[in-house]
Amino acid sequence: MDCSSGCSHQLQQQQQQHIEYSVSYVYHSLYAYFSRDNVALPGFAAFFKAGSEEEREHAELLMDYQNTRGGRVRLSSIMMPEVEFNHIEKGDALYAMELALSLEKLNFTKLRQLHDVADAEGDAQMCDFVEGALLADQVKSVKQVAEFVSQLRRVGKGLGVYEFDRKLADLVAAGGVA
Repeated sequence: MDCSSGCSHQLQQQQQQHIEYSVSYVYHSLYAYFSRDNVALPGFAAFFKAGSEEEREHAELLMDYQNTRGGRVRLSSIMMPEVEFNHIEKGDALYAMELALSLEKLNFTKLRQLHDVADAEGDAQMCDFVEGALLADQVKSVKQVAEFVSQLRRVGKGLGVYEFDRKLADLVAAGGVA
């Protein structure tokens, strides 16, 4: 792609790849946290592992698309994520899900920006790609995680989290996570 018509596309697309990889990395850290023997919430671990894989797939999808259009993929460093997610007042489950919600919303905002750049430059193919391959799923993810946050606020800490974890494990096993 000639820079006169595609530099802002490539820059936005590379930023989106970085965001997808960064979110994947945070989710992978959450997976490791909830898998620990002193946390032991396998539903949360499975949810965040699936989320990590999905975000990495999105980054790879963007890379493949960029390569298909003759662009050059440039990966950048990813910051090390937190490794402790326990929050005194909220508990680890609600804190982690609120973090996930903020990441999903950020991802949605950045996808919209990528779409807006493509639209401003009259790139209908890029708009279609972002809408069809990424935005629709992102909207579902934001809604689902927002519902989880609401439910976790209701159940509090302790037994409610344990029961939520069991339901979350069933949902992940059934492929019902966005």
